Amino acid sequence: MQHSDRAGLADFLRGRRSVRQPEDVGLPRGRRRRTEGLRREEVALLCHMSTDYYARLERGTGPTPSEQMLAAIAQGLHLTLAERDHLFRLAGHHPPTRGASSDHISPGL
Repeated sequence: MQHSDRAGLADFLRGRRSVRQPEDVGLPRGRRRRTEGLRREEVALLCHMSTDYYARLERGTGPTPSEQMLAAIAQGLHLTLAERDHLFRLAGHHPPTRGASSDHISPGL
């Protein structure tokens, strides 16, 4: 494991959350939205983690996420392979190898 960039990870997560829309990830939009993009609660639900844990990652105060948590975030936020690899590097991990054995599902599928 390499050195993690908590501030960079937090910025990246906030940025990805702000550009994803509920319909992009299979959620209903709802009528009253004050947030551009997804809410933290929605991202946490999509990533199978607590809202508190996700919020701490966005604030840069959470623990360094495991590779399993990073994979869940990549899938929950529908990240591209390049974005997923960047996420892993920010958290101080080597990105998973690309290829037929990868568990990553591209958002285009």
